[in-house]
Amino acid sequence: MTQIPIMGDGLPQPLLEMLGAEFEVLPWEDAPDSPALARAEAIIAYGHPPVDGSLMDRAPQLKVISNHGVGVDHIDVAAALQRGIPVGNTPGCLDAATADMTMALMLATARNVVVGDKYARSPEFLHYDPAILIGQEVTGSKLGIIGMGRIGKQVAKRAAGFDMKITYHNRHRDSEAERDYAAEYRSLNELLAESDFVALNCPLTPETTGLISGPQFAIMKSSAILINMARGPVVDPAALFTALSTGQIAAAGIDVTDPEPLPRGHELLTLENLIITPHLGSASNRTRERMMRMTVENLHAGLQGKPLPYSVDK
Repeated sequence: MTQIPIMGDGLPQPLLEMLGAEFEVLPWEDAPDSPALARAEAIIAYGHPPVDGSLMDRAPQLKVISNHGVGVDHIDVAAALQRGIPVGNTPGCLDAATADMTMALMLATARNVVVGDKYARSPEFLHYDPAILIGQEVTGSKLGIIGMGRIGKQVAKRAAGFDMKITYHNRHRDSEAERDYAAEYRSLNELLAESDFVALNCPLTPETTGLISGPQFAIMKSSAILINMARGPVVDPAALFTALSTGQIAAAGIDVTDPEPLPRGHELLTLENLIITPHLGSASNRTRERMMRMTVENLHAGLQGKPLPYSVDK
């Protein structure tokens, strides 16, 4: 059987099994200079490898780029479409899992879960002291959501179960969110000034790059907690360190960083009022299975010259 050559970086065994013997997975090493690109008929963008126009030009047989994930900021979609190469992603399937993780980080930071776990395992924990590690109440607090898209709405749905007062900031008002979750629209500065918790659930775009930096932290409450489930570059890392280390804000929980991963020894890694998880937003068993299946569906469609079932049209 003639195999179809595709490029994919570090594809997990379940995804390789879905692909089957029909495909020859080419090594990604040294891309965009890999000689394997000349043979590749498809790219599976797994783990956010950069895919730009220069790389595409080294792959003259390329028919489709299938992204394992929703965000495509690592793919030059405009360059692909200019070259007639469709780009697919996996929208919708990870909204719930990412919203779950947003709430997990919110609760963990507010209630000192990570610091408490470390203390409970330490030699210092010899008796119960009700005066230590007093956290912030989540129930009834005000949550500001930046990015009221599919994931933002799922966060609002969960926050409603905690009786949180929900405000949001978008490029445009969202009547559905206002109706379904009693969410109130705010300007960015108003949201930052009012919120006990700020959840970033927006895509990375030129407009959102560096959206939260020194001036924005200065507006926030000193008791506020920031949750970043968007992309690392949405938050200025140096400004985040300053805000956390000087008490401009109380704490942060971030699933993404800039760069990602942070260099070992980075100043953010020294902070106890910061929880960092290694990009686990979609890392649930059912969600990852759906993502892989959608990735493969896009791959098959693109190779057959058919419209992608989950196409990125930009």
